[in-house]
Amino acid sequence: MMWVQNGLGKISDINSRRVSKQEQYFEWYQDEMLEIQFEKDDDFLKIKETLTRIGVASNRDKILYQSTHILHKRGKYYIVHFKELFALDGKNSTIELADIERRNAIIKLLVEWNLLTVVDDEQLEPMGHIGQFKVISFKDKRNWELVPKYTIGNR
Repeated sequence: MMWVQNGLGKISDINSRRVSKQEQYFEWYQDEMLEIQFEKDDDFLKIKETLTRIGVASNRDKILYQSTHILHKRGKYYIVHFKELFALDGKNSTIELADIERRNAIIKLLVEWNLLTVVDDEQLEPMGHIGQFKVISFKDKRNWELVPKYTIGNR
């Protein structure tokens, strides 16, 4: 599976240099999923619910498209962008640098909220900013249509 434009290589290869708009696609490797840990078993459900309220929004239509998911695989937990899940399923995926930056910024926010810790902090690069996504408050979620781009467990 290859999602390379202009031969960028892995995420770790592009962290150390500037990337132009024409060079936003890269080859994605499963070992680059960002592993997380949390304190209590019920934190999994808290994180899962919280992620349903974080994503790219259409304010006009009050629709929020979920960007990231929590994945449990072989005893480990990961926060993954929905395009990473498509790639895991062997489907075509156009993972862009902006997708990884958004994923990392969302994870950083969850760390700041003390919901999780990151196993390898170096994987939080490249880092996006909070302006790349919207967070819907729990009490306001009934006013929004929350749309996942991927449903774990369905192929």
